[in-house]
Amino acid sequence: MKTRRALLLAGAGVLLIALLALPGIVNLLTDWYWFQSLGFQVVFVKQFTTQLTMGTVVGIVAALFYYVNLRLAQRGLVPNPIVFQINPKSPGVDLTAVLRRLVTPISIALGFLIGISSATAWLTLQRMVHSKPFGTTDPVFGRDVSYYVFTLPGLSVILSLAMALVFTALLIVLPLYLLRRDIVFNRKRITIERSAELHLAVLVALLFLVQAFSVYFVQLPSILYSHTGPLFGASYTDLAIREPILTLLALTSVAGAILVLLGTRNRRMIRNAGLAVLMYFGVAVVLGQLVPGAYQKFVVVPNELVREGPQLKSHIEATRRAWGLAHVTVRDLAGDARLTLDDIRKNQATIKNVRLWDRDPIQQTFGQLQEIRTYYDFVSVDDDRYWIDGEYRQVLLSPRELNSASLPERNFINEHLTFTHGMGLTLSPVNQVSEEGLPVLFIKDLPPVSSVSINVTRPGIYYGERSNRYVFVNTKQAEFDYPLGDTKAETVYNGTGGVSAGGLLRRLLFSLRFGSVDILFTDLITSDSKILFHRNIRERVRTALPFLTLDDDPYIVITNDGKLKWIIDAYTVSSRYPYSQALNNNINYMRNSVKVVVDAYDGDIKAYISDPTDPLIRSYNAIFPGILLNMDEMPEDIRAHIRYPESLFRVQAALYTTYHMDEPDLFYAREDQWQIPSLSRNEGSRDPFLRHIIMKLPGESQEEFIFMTPFTPRGKENLAAWMVARSDGDHYGEVVVYRFPRQSLVFGPTQIVNRINQNTEISRQISLWDQRGSEVIRGNLLVIPINESLIFVQALYLRAEGGRIPELKRVVLAYQNQVVMEETLSDALERMFGGAVGTKATPASERRAAASETAAAVPAAIRELAGRARRLYDQALAAQRRGDWATYGERIREMGNVLQQLEAAGGRRQ
Repeated sequence: MKTRRALLLAGAGVLLIALLALPGIVNLLTDWYWFQSLGFQVVFVKQFTTQLTMGTVVGIVAALFYYVNLRLAQRGLVPNPIVFQINPKSPGVDLTAVLRRLVTPISIALGFLIGISSATAWLTLQRMVHSKPFGTTDPVFGRDVSYYVFTLPGLSVILSLAMALVFTALLIVLPLYLLRRDIVFNRKRITIERSAELHLAVLVALLFLVQAFSVYFVQLPSILYSHTGPLFGASYTDLAIREPILTLLALTSVAGAILVLLGTRNRRMIRNAGLAVLMYFGVAVVLGQLVPGAYQKFVVVPNELVREGPQLKSHIEATRRAWGLAHVTVRDLAGDARLTLDDIRKNQATIKNVRLWDRDPIQQTFGQLQEIRTYYDFVSVDDDRYWIDGEYRQVLLSPRELNSASLPERNFINEHLTFTHGMGLTLSPVNQVSEEGLPVLFIKDLPPVSSVSINVTRPGIYYGERSNRYVFVNTKQAEFDYPLGDTKAETVYNGTGGVSAGGLLRRLLFSLRFGSVDILFTDLITSDSKILFHRNIRERVRTALPFLTLDDDPYIVITNDGKLKWIIDAYTVSSRYPYSQALNNNINYMRNSVKVVVDAYDGDIKAYISDPTDPLIRSYNAIFPGILLNMDEMPEDIRAHIRYPESLFRVQAALYTTYHMDEPDLFYAREDQWQIPSLSRNEGSRDPFLRHIIMKLPGESQEEFIFMTPFTPRGKENLAAWMVARSDGDHYGEVVVYRFPRQSLVFGPTQIVNRINQNTEISRQISLWDQRGSEVIRGNLLVIPINESLIFVQALYLRAEGGRIPELKRVVLAYQNQVVMEETLSDALERMFGGAVGTKATPASERRAAASETAAAVPAAIRELAGRARRLYDQALAAQRRGDWATYGERIREMGNVLQQLEAAGGRRQ
């Protein structure tokens, strides 16, 4: 009977453990399939084997440690055991005997918990084992920075585990000794059995020894991350007071361990342990807290600049190195350069690529004109550059992604088998405007149609920023490709992405993972079917490369063969760089070490090392061999679109406003503090003056794609400098700051905006437009460097009340004291500089004359049909702007009939 009960209990226990472990097993197996499909098995295997090894080794050591301590605590007989008796008729239960039988299961359970918790630090210990030198030493202890970035976190993990192990063992055996009555509390004193005293003394001594190692090898080096002084890093007080106190604290811990052990000789262990604790906290609190605080306040602060001078210098140098500011090139501008008409004509590429369309207005326009169906979304608009019909052009492009949440009918088949992907993109130049004030679309419609030399041949977007749901492909259910009038075009996925979903076992696993019985029971999934998951590109890259931090702004590019690829900038970061200034998230070291390319159709991931000098990426390359490629292996058509990363440039620009001052006295006084300008109306915008621009930098021979931001002096409105990050060719990664002379006055953005507002012609026109029924949207003020001077450009958009399509109506141009407003940038430049600049379109009078000559040669029937088509197009556009989709569809169909008649009439004429 007892055997059967034991077997039932054991079986129930095994079943319970299996049920608890089932989700983890399912995720583990399906993740293995996923990593295998990508060819990233090394990441999965390294993580799994490291966690398993760490968990096993630490778990076994911990279990043995607990087992030995529990056995030691229960040796010998208990003369007066505690007995529990439920009722007088039943025999009593000896509690100590029960606990003795539980030693093994308790030790295994505690070891398992410690092992599991240790496995989470697998990457920290891998970095410690595969550390790479920085080639730079800290100014206090003379250690290579790699000790702080790689070794110190690993030591901290090891010592924390040791402390937790000893402390929990002490917490377990202490009440055990109380239950066994080896520790007895009398009125006047505590009596401890001899063997128990020795055991407890050893555990307390181990606590003190582990603490001594922690203080000396972790806390002492960590003074380089102190906030005691005016800035991040070891201050004068830390070096003069806290460093010797921490050394003394480590010695006090060792002395405490010795004192506790000596106390066992004359049965005074408890007294000695109390004395050791008092000694430790006396040094830690009185000397470690009160003395440094008083010294900082009364000795250092009154003479702070003198005392902290060397530390300020170390802080500045470390911050500049850690954030890549040490390699910024500084060039001085004359400050009094004047632009001429000839200068404008010589900088045609810059003028042709002035960005008249802001991201928000053009995204609204893309959404209204090109989303086509409610289940398509333009998630974001990205800047890029292409060679288009022989010209280097800056463009704005946005992929058309599928939003499953907006499907007209949401069910398993629609969400996971039919509607599987987005379709194509919309691409527009930054500076062209149609006659209706709308952006000119170089690539548009479904399927994508191009009017320029760029073509999209594989428009399906199975992986993107909006793709958050798993889908099945190659099923019996036809995939929706794109709407085709009143019907739909269908497709079959022929890419290499996805995990095979055939077979009962795999369907069961994926059914459990995604919590859907439909996966298991549907007849539409076949042996050839694949499941695509982790389709959100940021989630996909984070899962495949868990050691990288990703940029907030992935962008899509069109390759030479018409495929769509995502590029994501990835960073290696650390919070352990000595003396370097940290951000709010504690990161104080950052490198854009990897460029990740994700195929929008296949989901294939390629990671290229863009900064091979970074010790962190060299360490990761050693940990995960074979998955990081050299930049030389990146295809040229993709490499032509890499750009300086946005998140890194934002941080560098913000830090450089202060850290361009490299002398401690100037830095301390903030004598030449800069700031990134802002306008009150743009408070909701994110850094409106950080912009991508195609321009020719001063002293350079050709235009290039850059990221730039202006600087103004703190509390002032005039410009002090502007910073650019270069992205093209061999200049990729170079950061240059162009400084204006401090004694010259160069108008800043706020001053230019004030001049625009004070211009009576402009303010009158804006007031006239901004009446009931319409809304004026003022675009971001663009700072455009030309040679050694600046022009300012601002676009004005008009949007009907309740409408969602902004139209570009005017362009404001400011240069020095002059402000003009015209319909086009070319007209504004001509008015400002007194002549044609080479980018002006054909005058309206000439266009009308040419049109009249052309019309005279065209038969009246064709002219009539063309006029009807034009009127129908205008009516359809007006209906779309007011959201009248029924009228819009009707006018489009009528226009299609007219175009067919026009085509037939043209054929007869030939």
